[in-house]
Amino acid sequence: MSTSKSVRKYIQSKKLGQPFVPTELLHLGSRKAIDLELARLEKAGKIMRVARGVYVRPEIGKYVGAVPPGAKEVAIAKTGGPVEVQGAEAANRFGFSTQVPLKPIFYTAGPSRKLRLGNLPIEIRHVSPRKLVMPGTNIGMAFSALWYLGKNEVTPNTFKVIKTRLSAQEYKQFKSKINMMPGWMAESFRQFEQKYA
Repeated sequence: MSTSKSVRKYIQSKKLGQPFVPTELLHLGSRKAIDLELARLEKAGKIMRVARGVYVRPEIGKYVGAVPPGAKEVAIAKTGGPVEVQGAEAANRFGFSTQVPLKPIFYTAGPSRKLRLGNLPIEIRHVSPRKLVMPGTNIGMAFSALWYLGKNEVTPNTFKVIKTRLSAQEYKQFKSKINMMPGWMAESFRQFEQKYA
């Protein structure tokens, strides 16, 4: 099968609106051949470039036309792995803060990078792998919020809120990750467990 046919077949296998990057296609042919086929498909309207090096088979909305993917999906495609929302957004989602970030920022263990989804700037920020616990899950978001709040803001009551926001299964998984917590966080968690468990 030719590279162009292989590329088209691969793209057809993608769900509408699911972002992908050219490096996913390298097993199908040379980078040059892949880039040429992507350019042809983009020109024909079969795919849409949503950010630098990120493409999608567009989902067409009844009233709005092509619907771009979400910032998180683009960040995942760009990094090739799971990402976590930044601490300020995580804290906001758990109700610890009213601060709403102006632009999406995602944490990754990979390299930092900046891109644009249309007019929306997206930042992918490198953090220490120890700060990424089960990224892309509610548990990972809880850890992101805790790191953001920091030593002086995290109290046993913080964990009480987290417990109410996680399902019983998620909380069990969260609890099993105590060994991933720095000392100050683990101590506050232990106090919560002694007081409320």
